[in-house]
Amino acid sequence: MSFAGAMLVALALDVAVGWPDALYRRIGHPVSWIGRAISAGEKALNKGNSRARRGAGAILVVLVLSVCAAIAWRLSSLLQGGWAGVLLTGILAWAFVAARSLHEHVSNVADPLEAGETEAARRAVSHIVGRNPETMDAPAIGRAALESLAENASDGVVAPLFWGAIFGLPGIVVYKALNTLDSMIGHRNARYRDFGWAAARLDDLANLLPARLTGVLIALAATGVRRTALRTMQRDARKHRSPNAGWPEAAMAGALGVRMSGPRVYDGVPSDDPWLNPVANDPTGADVRRGLRLYRRAVGLFALLLFFVSAI
Repeated sequence: MSFAGAMLVALALDVAVGWPDALYRRIGHPVSWIGRAISAGEKALNKGNSRARRGAGAILVVLVLSVCAAIAWRLSSLLQGGWAGVLLTGILAWAFVAARSLHEHVSNVADPLEAGETEAARRAVSHIVGRNPETMDAPAIGRAALESLAENASDGVVAPLFWGAIFGLPGIVVYKALNTLDSMIGHRNARYRDFGWAAARLDDLANLLPARLTGVLIALAATGVRRTALRTMQRDARKHRSPNAGWPEAAMAGALGVRMSGPRVYDGVPSDDPWLNPVANDPTGADVRRGLRLYRRAVGLFALLLFFVSAI
């Protein structure tokens, strides 16, 4: 069975229809199922002193990933080979790709930002960032939207499909479970600093290659300024507080000729993060719209890569 071909099917389904509301109302979403299990486990295990929390957090990671891997492997073992198996694997993997929903969420920010409706843009950006949007002016909203677009192009599209292309359905399901663990408990605040350390470290490791691949894809998609995007990525990516997010974000900043990252506030605490592409201007609503076009081209390049790998 061609795992890359199955991931191409999953991407095509997601781009075409996303996860339909009618389907969500009927059965929910597999990632939300995983999220509920993580929430229940966190409430039961996140107790005691620092050492106990670290151990309990690692246990939760092992349990969640093991159960997800076992279910995905069992489903895979029931599928027949050939193109029927590729198609069915792609259908099962479809829910773990978020290319369309990411585009829609960022487009919902670009529309009011271009129209000068800052308050509406704040409401829209609150759905895709973890920091308080009430303190954001228009340039900060634009930066937040593009940062989310670049980072989630890796976390929500390239990384799950990357691991799915290597390990099939278990690869994409386990990656998405790990990424969900990190998004829920991998925070650096008092509640999760110890409990979520294992999830955060494993997520960093799982995204090491996909994040760099995403940065390269964004740079290659930047027609006319590919070298600038690559140079910006190589120069600034390691400045980011995340070991991975800086690669696609710096490539996006260089491709669009805007600055990103920089100082911000998380949970009321100022963070003096360095700028990516610091000499450039802040992004406008039009730049966010250009970022979406760049994102579509990068996803298209990745689809071509999956096609060529599946044909080998």
